[in-house]
Amino acid sequence: MRLLLVEDDPELGRRLSDRLRGTDFAVELATSRSEAEDWPDVEKMAAIILDLGLPDGDGLDLLRHWRNARVDTPILILTARGSWQDKVEGLNAGADDFVVKPVRFEELQARLNALFRRQQGSRSTLLEAGDLALDPLARTVAHDGVPLSVSKQEFRLLHLFMRRAGQVMSQGDILDDLYELDAERERNTVEVLVGRLRRKIGRERIVTLRGMGYRFEK
Repeated sequence: MRLLLVEDDPELGRRLSDRLRGTDFAVELATSRSEAEDWPDVEKMAAIILDLGLPDGDGLDLLRHWRNARVDTPILILTARGSWQDKVEGLNAGADDFVVKPVRFEELQARLNALFRRQQGSRSTLLEAGDLALDPLARTVAHDGVPLSVSKQEFRLLHLFMRRAGQVMSQGDILDDLYELDAERERNTVEVLVGRLRRKIGRERIVTLRGMGYRFEK
């Protein structure tokens, strides 16, 4: 899943991006309000982590801009502002959560997972499709009740397929979910990952639609 991190502190942005990537997120980093406001596909992000103290404007104004533009991506404010008035203002402006710096990474990760659970409308994060079960928090996959060994990229791809079961996804759509925008991409990467998954979960689960992409069958 892709996250947009809006943070003007270069060292904090680098460290936080590295930690998030270590938990299998693809992270985009914007260092100013204008850069974040002009981000090309912000509505496709799984979540946005937003600092309020930006060099060219207030993060709250950016938050209001997104909500007025009907961007419904979950937004978590991560800021040094810690008064109750700041929290109330941020939540009223449309934030889904408000976290005060400094914060342990484990808490930030737990709050992101809670956002995803609420977005799915359920306290359970388990995804099921026939005899397949995937737990995005525990990072586990089971096939007919038997634990399945998958690589990080195979897990990301299967997670994407199961979230969007029945939908046709092009190779470009899949690459956008798996990698940052500026990362090196090779289209045969998708073909290789799909081939590996088919050998583990069954060829019939992933249908190739020539000229269009792939569709995951429940």
